[in-house]
Amino acid sequence: MIRDGLLRRKVLISGAGIAGPALAFWLNRYGCAVTVVEKAGALRDGGYPIDVRGTALEVVRRMGILPRLRDAHIDLRRLTFLDGDGGEVASVNPYTLTGGVAGRDLEVRRGDLTGALYTAVRDDVEFLFNDSIDALDQSSGHGVDVTFRGGGRRTFDMVFGADGLHSRTREFLFGPEEQFHRYLGYCFAGFTMRNTFGLSHETMMWNAPGRAAALYAVGDNDDVHAFLNFAHPEPPFEAFRNPTAQRDLVAAAFADAGWQVPGMLAAMRDADDLFFDGVGQIRMPRWSRGRVALVGDAAYAPSFLTGQGSSLALVGAYMLAGSLADRDHAAGFAAYEHNTREFVTVNQEQVGEGDATLFPITARALEQRNDMLRHLSAMPSAEGRPAHSALTLPECMPMT
Repeated sequence: MIRDGLLRRKVLISGAGIAGPALAFWLNRYGCAVTVVEKAGALRDGGYPIDVRGTALEVVRRMGILPRLRDAHIDLRRLTFLDGDGGEVASVNPYTLTGGVAGRDLEVRRGDLTGALYTAVRDDVEFLFNDSIDALDQSSGHGVDVTFRGGGRRTFDMVFGADGLHSRTREFLFGPEEQFHRYLGYCFAGFTMRNTFGLSHETMMWNAPGRAAALYAVGDNDDVHAFLNFAHPEPPFEAFRNPTAQRDLVAAAFADAGWQVPGMLAAMRDADDLFFDGVGQIRMPRWSRGRVALVGDAAYAPSFLTGQGSSLALVGAYMLAGSLADRDHAAGFAAYEHNTREFVTVNQEQVGEGDATLFPITARALEQRNDMLRHLSAMPSAEGRPAHSALTLPECMPMT
């Protein structure tokens, strides 16, 4: 049972993406007074499709949002691979390649998941949009004094960083990101563009050594998600905060590409929703310091190559809140790391530097990948990867 002395702890969560609202849900359930601060001016909708698989499905079921997510399921039906000239290499069932399980695992727009999480907590949790943490001070020993960018100051019993791959909370606690960032050798750009290709519930992916271009139609909409991925030996730090440099870097990488790539590059130049980043993971020896802890991508981003970022965020939020339900912050954070780290590690280790199956770097690796795809096209759907369900959730702690 939850000890009375731990009820109504005041906690702050930085980030209103996936891990933040999920953590807010469970901490509120366990009696905390929860505030979520988000630098964006409103909840972010849209975004690329994301997967909810394995153990994470049980988390959303316990939250009561599984039916809503089932209704939002995209039902991608075909994944077609093309060679450098635009000729078809293979067309496969997406689940065969991703390790998902048809009829069980979910693929939804990111905004549909964040919207469902927000709806589940908005009446019970305080949200501060268009603000962020400017400073953290734990020197009093009795809480965390927080200074907000907007000028406010408040004291919380605990603070949680759910602010993504480039977490400022992590930087406040542990220093620069570079010491924890494991770069995997690729950069990518994503944006939306007009669906002039007649695509529906399918993805088409063009490959050349070290380069990939994909068009992702999540339904019968007028738009498709465009995706450009390319090998790059070192993280292009100079481009991460410069949208013009990002567009130039991508355009240079695909300058001589065929298929629909020239039109994609033209659409990228005009896109108002361009997202660019390096492909990498966050690997940390510990996820907390004092009364502040990290969750989701801020602590253990697995990279989109694993398809497990959202699932790790959901599972991590559940495990963190449950670990604190009947413990103080020190014991709770220790239990969270002890009980969750193996699940995180086995999912992060699904991919290594430069060896992503979908994005071969050399001509030989690309031909081997294509041979594998031709074989897969004749195989039934997979039964799921063990890593996706490598953790059995503990039961929810009862409320007093």
